[in-house]
Amino acid sequence: MLIRLGRICFTALLIFTVLSPLAASAFDGPLQVRNQFPIFLPLDPPYLESAAVRDLATIALTHSSVYVTAVNPPWTVNVDLEITELSIRLKKKASARTELGLDIPVLRPTAGFLDGPLSSLHDALGTRGYGRHERPDNEFLYELLYQGSPVIKPVSGQAGIGDVRLTIKHVVNDGPTLVSLMANVELPTGDAKAGYGNGSVDAAFAVLVDLDLGKKYRGYGNAGVVFPGDLKGYQTIPMRTYAYAGFGVEAAWWDHFSGIAQTIVGSSPYPKTGIYQVDWPGVLLTLGGRYSFDSSSLEFSLTEDVVSAGAPDFMLNVGYSMSF
Repeated sequence: MLIRLGRICFTALLIFTVLSPLAASAFDGPLQVRNQFPIFLPLDPPYLESAAVRDLATIALTHSSVYVTAVNPPWTVNVDLEITELSIRLKKKASARTELGLDIPVLRPTAGFLDGPLSSLHDALGTRGYGRHERPDNEFLYELLYQGSPVIKPVSGQAGIGDVRLTIKHVVNDGPTLVSLMANVELPTGDAKAGYGNGSVDAAFAVLVDLDLGKKYRGYGNAGVVFPGDLKGYQTIPMRTYAYAGFGVEAAWWDHFSGIAQTIVGSSPYPKTGIYQVDWPGVLLTLGGRYSFDSSSLEFSLTEDVVSAGAPDFMLNVGYSMSF
């Protein structure tokens, strides 16, 4: 964990020193990051959201590396891959207090290209790298088996649309502390047998809070529950309702540029497997920044898996947003 936190701190320092400091900027909300753990990704993983309603279009690219090899009958979960997600998010105010949203993800799992650099890093630091040394570099592995039979059969290098999400947000309290209620429905548009979707309708409900922390700081808090439908791949696996919570702080230390730190914790949607990496709550810790132009912004971040469970080893994200 110390190695991961060190990597995050180094990235944060690089982010904060590359751009020139000036004065203070507006607050634009949490970073556009969600859990890319492959077997959770089709099950409506949440973003950390602002309670504010906006007219906003966002396109983001996220790349993550995942390594899990575990067997506990009747379950087998073997994952050694990298995932790239291109996401398009549209938010439109239906009124001064209500926002409608549309999220469209495109997913591409591959063998990746980072195993060599990661191995060199772990060798230099004297760590084993979560067992990665036991497998060839950049060799695709994705097995989700139940009772010895596949649940999904992903294809390396094949891109596919994921499950499309529809959202509605409504402000219930104005003022320095802004409170909204948010609900979503995720439609089964992704191929469940290939791992891009789950083949069922998912739904979620959350309470969103924006906290006034002074002229230079703003806090964001979310708490919610997700009702995933069954995973309908080559077998049908009933999923469990899961809860999540998250908190972030945006620091407007520079004109046009904000530093952002956030975390989100979520329980597992899977029935109990006896596999730590699947059953234990995932914890994402994200550090990044956002540079704001007149009506648009550019953000970038690094996300780490704090507890080595229920999340990718790390995620890199860059996104561009435009108000309209």
